[in-house]
Amino acid sequence: MTRTTVLLAAFIGVGVGIMVFLAAGPARAQAGTERFPTEGPPPPGADPAAPLASLDCTVNTAVVTLADRGLFRSRLAVRDISRLNILALGSSSIEGVGASQSEFGFVPRLQNDLRTRLPEVAVNVFNRGIGGESAFETVNRMKAEIETYKPDLVIWQVGTNDVLRSRPWTAIQSDIARGQAILDAADVDVLLIDPQRLPEDGTNFRGKNADLAEIARRLATEGSRMGYAVQHRFEAMASWTGLTRGGIGPDDLHMNDDGYACWARVTADSLATAVR
Repeated sequence: MTRTTVLLAAFIGVGVGIMVFLAAGPARAQAGTERFPTEGPPPPGADPAAPLASLDCTVNTAVVTLADRGLFRSRLAVRDISRLNILALGSSSIEGVGASQSEFGFVPRLQNDLRTRLPEVAVNVFNRGIGGESAFETVNRMKAEIETYKPDLVIWQVGTNDVLRSRPWTAIQSDIARGQAILDAADVDVLLIDPQRLPEDGTNFRGKNADLAEIARRLATEGSRMGYAVQHRFEAMASWTGLTRGGIGPDDLHMNDDGYACWARVTADSLATAVR
């Protein structure tokens, strides 16, 4: 199959769509954590765009590979019915753990940013991140989530907790294959997101970046083989040296407000370009 690799630089504050990178996020085991569905406007007093002006979210190495016809189903939905439903699956990066307010997590920001870039489109991004999940657990609920939300595009953040639990690649690969069967049967576009980059001088997970980088490399290979778009968040975050702790919070694992803001902004720039 023919693939088109799109390199886009992302510059916050100029309002110009620029780059695409996709990735998998961290996770925290939490029982009964509140979910934050994001359809509708943010709560009163919350301004998801507020911190963006002061952030330098430039990304020098961001890459999105669009296989075959790209995000074909999403483009059709935007063109034919002016609607784009996105289901965000994964662990705590999707859930928004580490944000100072729920509105400042990745999914609410992504929805807000996409609605700004696609004002003529009814954009809904559904937050179904569950902190602490591995790929195995996410795939176990994937079919039910898709049947509930009926998305045009599924964002699947995967890999971080698998690395932190030292799960073998063969087990992760088996989970991805199960997920592929569900996703392909549902006839949806898919965007894989690889792990976040952790602070090199952190205390809690020092030395894990080498393992996270390897999973990111393997996910890129799997995504290419399956014909899915892949966002290389791990590599993109190497450029965010100006963000507070590189976009990671004080626990050395979960993204902070800066990290979520930049991740959502560059993702929105990329997706808006891809579905037009």
